[in-house]
Amino acid sequence: MRIGDLAHKTGVNRRLLRYYEEQGLLRPVRLDNGYREYTEADVAAVRHIRALLAAGLSTAVIARVLHCVHGDDELMVPAGCPTFIDDLRRERAHLAKMISQLQSSQGVLDSILDAALHTN
Repeated sequence: MRIGDLAHKTGVNRRLLRYYEEQGLLRPVRLDNGYREYTEADVAAVRHIRALLAAGLSTAVIARVLHCVHGDDELMVPAGCPTFIDDLRRERAHLAKMISQLQSSQGVLDSILDAALHTN
């Protein structure tokens, strides 16, 4: 299938699909005429990429773990990918730290806003 078909099947625009290819997340076959040729496996891969992005993973992390993810409707991870759990735990800790920092920033901003509202 061509990139337009993949975009239609996944709901992801062509530009983003090309970006995924640039990041090494998709590896379509190139035909003699230069067109990209995608398979049903690429449809599943795009769905997995979208799910992992929604979980907060960067494309660099996804590139490391994407080969571990299988399944059409649900993300399934086979036992043969022990580093997958470590990568996910590391990313979760990173997200927790970012959330904590954002909450702290929000608290400071709330204090400044409260002070500004009481001086008027």
